Amino acid sequence: MPRLLALTGSPSIHSRTTVVADHVLRRLSHAGFETAHLAVRDLPAADLLSARRGEPEIRRAVEAVAAADGVVIATPIYKASYTGLLKAFLDLLPQDGLAGKTVLPIATGGSLAHVLTIDYALRPVLAALGARHVTAGRFVLDSSVERGDGPGRLRPEAELDLFQAVDEFAEALRAGAAALTATAL
Repeated sequence: MPRLLALTGSPSIHSRTTVVADHVLRRLSHAGFETAHLAVRDLPAADLLSARRGEPEIRRAVEAVAAADGVVIATPIYKASYTGLLKAFLDLLPQDGLAGKTVLPIATGGSLAHVLTIDYALRPVLAALGARHVTAGRFVLDSSVERGDGPGRLRPEAELDLFQAVDEFAEALRAGAAALTATAL
């Protein structure tokens, strides 16, 4: 069973990006994937910003990425780019830190003016880290995400669009796993 890791780069505890990532993980879990969530904001800030790769929590986080077959990268968009928090973590990964992995980029933001950030800011970094396949990402408007006391909700049209991307990601993961199995035989 492929292992998936959602990596969220929001500095906010009450993050719309986390709500979206949780929807993605639930969908993938129901599809039979083993899932985990790593919120970069939960890592020790001093270790993260000082690039202390050997510190236990940082090392475990980097190892979680290495152990995953697929990675969901979810980030809010601030000032036309993904967060500095996410960038600090991605900088800790080895140069080939996403080698052999299928990656689904997800972004949230307040305006459709930021839609291209996935392709022009995030995708090049994921490719530089050696991702085998970066699937079509999705941008979710903040206004489509409802936060509350319980699990957050997405507006139905946003959820349908997001789930289309998730299903394409799941299919790419299955195809990649099948190709690896065929190669091993």
